[in-house]
Formats: sequence, C-alpha cells, structure tokens
Amino acid sequence: MLATPSDSEVQGLFDEWNAALATGDPEAVNAFYAQDAVLLPTVSPGVHDTPEERLGYFDMFLDNEPQGVITESVVRDLGDGTVSHSGLYTFTMGASGDVVPARFTFVYEQVDGEWLIVEHHSSKEPAAA
Repeated sequence: MLATPSDSEVQGLFDEWNAALATGDPEAVNAFYAQDAVLLPTVSPGVHDTPEERLGYFDMFLDNEPQGVITESVVRDLGDGTVSHSGLYTFTMGASGDVVPARFTFVYEQVDGEWLIVEHHSSKEPAAA
C-alpha cells in the first residue's frame, strides 16, 4: 500500500520546488519532475513533456528570479500513490519586481518512495469580470 501524504506534506513538496527555483539551477528544478512529466508553463506556449523541453523552459524562466507564494489551495488524494495540489499562487519576479498571479495544478506520483511531479499546469489568473 502506498502512503498518502498529509496536506502539509504536499505543501512541503511545493516549498521544496519553490526553493529549487531560488537556486537558479534548471537541473535542480527539473529533478522534481518524473522523466515523462508534462509541464504547461505560465509564461511560455506549448507542452513541455521531455526533460530537455522542461530544462529549456526553466533556463529561461529562472532568469526572472521567480519566487512563488500559494494564496489558496486544495489537496486531493487520487489513490494509488497519486495526489493533486491545485489552487492559486503569486510569483514575484525578483529581476523585474513584476508580480504574476496564477492558477496551478501539480499532480504528484510516488515513484520508488519519492514524490515526483507528473503533471504541472500553471496559467496566469484572468482579470475579474
């Protein structure tokens, strides 16, 4: 039986990923993703579903010196060692001071005892109607 992480443990996975952003190292960030993970990034078009595509994106994105803060989120146990974490976060780009409110979904899967991102969708939050 695969372990189900607590909400705070899932929040910790985000915190670790966010700390990797602060290193400025695309390899450190990409290490949180499964080999075949799908990334739909906030500030780039396209589907990035290979390590090389994700590294290319993170190489560009990390130049912005991003740091994320979750403002609202929901964790769901999807069973079989899979959890989702969805909500709203705000990125502050240290290089420019720009603030980017966005929506997110991370899907984590337990692989050899380690929680890896298998799906990550992030999109700018639309303006209120």
